[in-house]
Amino acid sequence: MLAGKWVLYVIKLFLLLASRRVTLIARLMEMIMTTRREFMKTSLASAMLGAAPSYVLASQGAANGAVDGVRRYTLMAGKAQHLFYDDPSPTDLWLYNRQTPGPLISAVKGDVLDVEFINNLDQPTTVHWHGIRNINAMDGVPGLTQAAVEPGERFHYRFPLNDAGTFWYHAHNMAWEQVARGLYGPIVVHDKPEQGGQNAGQGGASPRDVLIVADDWLMTEADQIDGDSFGNLHQWSHGGRLGNTLTINGKSRPAIAVPSEGPVRLRLINVANARILRFALSGRQAMKVICIDGSPCQPFTTGQLTLGPAQRIDVEIADSSMLKELVEVSFEEDLVAARFEPTLASETANTSPAQPMPYYPAPSPLGARVVDIHMQGGAMGNLTSAIFEGEERGLRDLAINESKLWAFNGMVGGYDVTLADVAVGEAVVLKVWNDSSWPHSMHLHGQHFWVNSTEFGEQARPLLRDTYLMQPNEKADLIFVADNPGAWLFHCHMLEHHAAGMGGVIVVS
Repeated sequence: MLAGKWVLYVIKLFLLLASRRVTLIARLMEMIMTTRREFMKTSLASAMLGAAPSYVLASQGAANGAVDGVRRYTLMAGKAQHLFYDDPSPTDLWLYNRQTPGPLISAVKGDVLDVEFINNLDQPTTVHWHGIRNINAMDGVPGLTQAAVEPGERFHYRFPLNDAGTFWYHAHNMAWEQVARGLYGPIVVHDKPEQGGQNAGQGGASPRDVLIVADDWLMTEADQIDGDSFGNLHQWSHGGRLGNTLTINGKSRPAIAVPSEGPVRLRLINVANARILRFALSGRQAMKVICIDGSPCQPFTTGQLTLGPAQRIDVEIADSSMLKELVEVSFEEDLVAARFEPTLASETANTSPAQPMPYYPAPSPLGARVVDIHMQGGAMGNLTSAIFEGEERGLRDLAINESKLWAFNGMVGGYDVTLADVAVGEAVVLKVWNDSSWPHSMHLHGQHFWVNSTEFGEQARPLLRDTYLMQPNEKADLIFVADNPGAWLFHCHMLEHHAAGMGGVIVVS
């Protein structure tokens, strides 16, 4: 039956070649990738579900206890093999400490994080601490905040953890390739128990705290990373690198251990290069959202979560005994991403539901510094030329010779493109216009911002974020107080878009 399907695709291929239309061939490639995904779904549906890495925080929270307020870790980037499925065909990846996701970094607000980083790759790399309002020199952006760590070299990261929440770390040099090969890991920073709030934990660990790290891999039929497609201009000018294999905590359709009863907190992180992920619980069970991008919010209930690349959402489930399956919601059909397995004993401590947070209003835009950011480019866009390295050049020239396809305010983004110089303590409104045909997951390093108004109107209670998913042709006002000095990157976290020009620097001094 499967062979018959492939015969049909071969016939279609000859018809497409006869038409000599490149766009139709591209559509065929997308059809084949989708079919492989559905084939894997069918062939694995009856197989035993692989055991996921233990991302119940109680099992790892004490691994690196604070000594004199310092949490010490060693991260080593290198090549390793990993089994996504229950079969003997390992995939070659680039990983931190030979595991995917990388080691959980668990800490308490106020700790100092001390990380000895070792680069055993053949490429230079760095580590960025996504969502952490960091010291600028520790932010991990090569060419802006530090020099890249060369192969065989080390770098010492050390900085205070001033915010509690769900964060993550990832490679930030050639991130479009290095993250796609597996260089990322989760961070959970708890409030101290006596501080309470949505991020409170039992000294940094609670069995009612479960991580869900979701990734989208582009694989070959041999279950290897599709390395030939890195740098593909079709990906860079369209939606980015979209994969054909979804994993949760490093496994395809894993079993996730949860307590047998009582409330449980799920911390979801989208680490994909470009895939926008939509999740629900089987039966569209209600989820209470309590934190977004690590920041507490006024709790609200929903049946579906949307996470752009790099975004995080924390939800509370009133009764873990009702958890059955985590479902990826798609336009075609819902797919089971993971199932929940009530294998952990319930605990008596830390079982009370999260309390509503007081509402902290966004800074008033009145009198704030206004920074206009006009984003253009990509396929089906209206960008015809842009300034690159001080010279205005046509888009075709930029695409063919420089692999640049996007621009901010008419300038191809880079670390030499300053979007604004602002003073420490100054209120800033980023008036961002996504004047393109594609969504963009916009991330600001070093600061958190309120999404104050969008194309859909003013927000009654703006959300505090570090990454905002902008829809095509959307306009949004992102407001922040520039309280963290340094040169901070603002860029699209569809990593191919960033590589192709969607980035610039906001200097706070």
